[in-house]
Amino acid sequence: MDQALISLLAASLAFVGTHFALSHPLRRPLVGMLGETGFMFAYSLVAAACMAWMYFAFAAAPTADLGGSGDIGWIAATVLTLPALVLFVGSLIGNPALPAPGAEKLAAREPAGVFAVTRHPMMWGFALWAISHIVLFWSWRTMFVAGAILSLALVGARMQDRKKEALMGPAWTEWEAKTSYWPRWGRLPGAGVILWAIAIAAWLGISYWHMSAAGIPAGVLRWL
Repeated sequence: MDQALISLLAASLAFVGTHFALSHPLRRPLVGMLGETGFMFAYSLVAAACMAWMYFAFAAAPTADLGGSGDIGWIAATVLTLPALVLFVGSLIGNPALPAPGAEKLAAREPAGVFAVTRHPMMWGFALWAISHIVLFWSWRTMFVAGAILSLALVGARMQDRKKEALMGPAWTEWEAKTSYWPRWGRLPGAGVILWAIAIAAWLGISYWHMSAAGIPAGVLRWL
């Protein structure tokens, strides 16, 4: 295997592994040692180091060493990235899973928007992004990174439930009772007109940026 691919695989495993370790078994002892601010600084430093390692290994790895799935794969990827953006953008406001004051009050409300779809819209947004790149079957470097993100998103969402139950108690368990881990896709069209408009604009913008960033035409712009 190419040395850059080996480095990328190691970096991807390190990114996922350190995230799980620092977010769960090591969080409490490290917060006790460093305090909440010190822990967040250390967590961010480790995450940034792993991401930088992934970036440079990804850039050095072969760009197109798999057969590819052709237009069928590109159509699937293009379709998947739009709901991914709807979920991600919608998760940025009013999300009780984010580490911010007032999470208990947010969890007490009735789920609406993307939270009526799933209580982990950000994680599922990342998961759909990862799946959209896996179905392209474009390169091993893409498969490694997308596989890491997919594992982090879906396993991390389950682990986040356990952590939030411990941190927030009844507030989170009540939120779990009103929401679903698995997306209820039929509710996604009702997430909100404004949200959909923002997501579509972002979808088109990212598709345009993809050409300059990766050198590959993507999204609907691939056929224009």
